[in-house]
Amino acid sequence: MAVGRLNRELHQLEKDPVPHIVVKPSPSSMFVWHYVLHDLPKDTAYAGGVYHGKLVFPQNYPFAPPAIYMITNNGRFQINTKLCLSMSDFHPESWNPSWRIESILTGLLSFMTDPTEPRTTGGLLSSFAHRRKLALKTFEENKSNKTFVELFPEFLDESKWDKRDGFCLKGHPSPSTPSCREDACGPESQEGDKWLRRLNARQLACTVLLLSLFVTSVVVVVCGNGRVT
Repeated sequence: MAVGRLNRELHQLEKDPVPHIVVKPSPSSMFVWHYVLHDLPKDTAYAGGVYHGKLVFPQNYPFAPPAIYMITNNGRFQINTKLCLSMSDFHPESWNPSWRIESILTGLLSFMTDPTEPRTTGGLLSSFAHRRKLALKTFEENKSNKTFVELFPEFLDESKWDKRDGFCLKGHPSPSTPSCREDACGPESQEGDKWLRRLNARQLACTVLLLSLFVTSVVVVVCGNGRVT
């Protein structure tokens, strides 16, 4: 059942790609998927970075969540370490079988770029400048990863790499058009940025709603016990 579900998700992702995310199964195991986060918003420290990670699925997926790892140095998460997120195997009690790989990775991306920087197991606290420095090193770092080179050759194109701005999958503008510099990755990247900002806004709204429901339930229980008058 798990392999069938994963194959269906792969087909859907190929048909309808998710902004900022490319994901492919390992050639050696359908239960290990590698992903790349790319062309991230210009107002984040990760702009121009290319971040490689992997998902390791259990045999009973989708009834249990995958383990989530980051492989490329990024300054937000430890590398080659299980990340504690609500959609990871750290929290099977909160997992919903209707969630898909798209849900998992958009959640990870939203968490990574959240300006409030919620803390978690496997998380790192780093300065903007340090993360920026790491972002501009990701292109060279990924070249040394055999799996990355095999699965994601589209992210190894030297012509799409710029020492100042990092990597842009759609290619950077020519020096003769400096006015386009701020929008180096073009309209599609701008739409992706808007999508990610909406995602972060929805995540914040859901968090506030869940918190308010939790507080309300606590008050109801306390009142029911006669502790509040």
